[in-house]
Formats: sequence, C-alpha cells, structure tokens
Amino acid sequence: MPHSSFPTPHSLMLKDFPDHHDAELVLKVYELRREPVMRESRDKINGSQFMPKSYEDVQTIRKPEHPLNAPFRQMSTYWEMVYGLARHGIVHGDYLIESNGEGLILLAKMFPFLEQYRKDSSPRAFANAEWIATQCELGKVVFAAHRERIEKLRAAK
Repeated sequence: MPHSSFPTPHSLMLKDFPDHHDAELVLKVYELRREPVMRESRDKINGSQFMPKSYEDVQTIRKPEHPLNAPFRQMSTYWEMVYGLARHGIVHGDYLIESNGEGLILLAKMFPFLEQYRKDSSPRAFANAEWIATQCELGKVVFAAHRERIEKLRAAK
C-alpha cells in the first residue's frame, strides 16, 4: 500500500473512546453531506461516471474544464477534512467510520494510481483517507470491501 510522506500524529493524541463531542461532529459531517451540491458531487464521483481504468483517466479529470473536476475536488477535499478529524484525534476513528466509510470509495477508485497522483499533484493527496483505511480497525475492513467491489466494477467496464 502506498504510504504518504505526511507525518502521522503520535498515538497519544488519538481518542480511545467516542464521547458526545464525537457524536456532534459525526452528525455535523452527515448534515454537510446532505447539502445539494455535495449530494450531486457524491452521486457523480461515487457512481459509475467516475471509474478510472488508467492514470490517463485520472489526469483527464484534473483538467479544470472537465465536467467531473469540481465534484472530484469537492469530494476529495471533503473526505480528507473528515478523515483528518480522526487522524488528528479530534474524533474517534472507528466511531467515525461506522457511518462515514463512503469516502473510502473514492480512495478505492484512486488507489491504483495514488503514487503517481501524489507525484503529479500533491504528496499529501488522500493522506487522511489512507490513514483511516490502514490505521483504524474498522477502516481496514470497510476499505477492503470497497476496494474489492471497485476492482470488480472496474474490470467489468
């Protein structure tokens, strides 16, 4: 699995148990996902409109004039922000991923191209999503399931 050069916080900063503050943050994350522009972006990126089969497909979506460019940027930055809450110990990671595994769909779609994307775009790209997919116990399970499903869909296209 590619590893980002983005440093991982010390484990002392991570939360051992969720509390009411975690619940408030998770509810806020859910509320933000329901906004119309975000919902439209989620539909486009999580659905079949974005299913890169090659790095060239990824490069194409990076062009500002591409119709999926704005939804891609919105989704990738949103989930990086959300998963950063867990990575930095603000919210309990496994509690967060229980209802927010959707962001790992995008990571699964980008995963085969992640190393090159980081070289071309940003070395920190998808660092928080990768962290939740590799360092949180439930995140590992959710990511593996999304990755398997995406690979089957990618092969069928």
